[in-house]
Amino acid sequence: MSNQNKTHYRKVFDSPYLSAADIVEPVLLTIASVIIETDKTKKTKDKMNTAYFVEQQIRPGEPLKPMILNATNSKMVAKITGSPFLEDWKGVTVEIYVDHNVRFGRETVEGLRIRPAANRPQKRELTPDNQKLWQRAIDVYKSEGRLDEVEAHVYISEENRQLLINQATQS
Repeated sequence: MSNQNKTHYRKVFDSPYLSAADIVEPVLLTIASVIIETDKTKKTKDKMNTAYFVEQQIRPGEPLKPMILNATNSKMVAKITGSPFLEDWKGVTVEIYVDHNVRFGRETVEGLRIRPAANRPQKRELTPDNQKLWQRAIDVYKSEGRLDEVEAHVYISEENRQLLINQATQS
């Protein structure tokens, strides 16, 4: 039985955030946005950099949770994007994996880490400014009724996604 089909003992402690229990093998995810928000576990009143992803599921039928970006992971995303600004992290694809040797106080624990998506070109953002690509995306939506194939190649903000769908259904 592969690890893909096994259940990590920590799954029972249902966290609102992505954890090592959720990642059975390295996964590529595209950052939709990073916002500063208060800890949803309510264990602290701390504010944290929280990454939300374009992908909706981590595995079929299993919703993808947001990920807290601690200092180490925030520095890595800044390095990958070449920018320290959260707003510039949108649309970047990263690989998330489990590091089994993370120091937490005196203990060594499993922790999530981020690294560049190996040999994968970063997705460019689809906007109405790129008229040729925008029209092709509208045509795809008209013929298929969905944008999965388009979003496999480009990043579309939620605002532009709605705009594109509205334009495709009105014309």
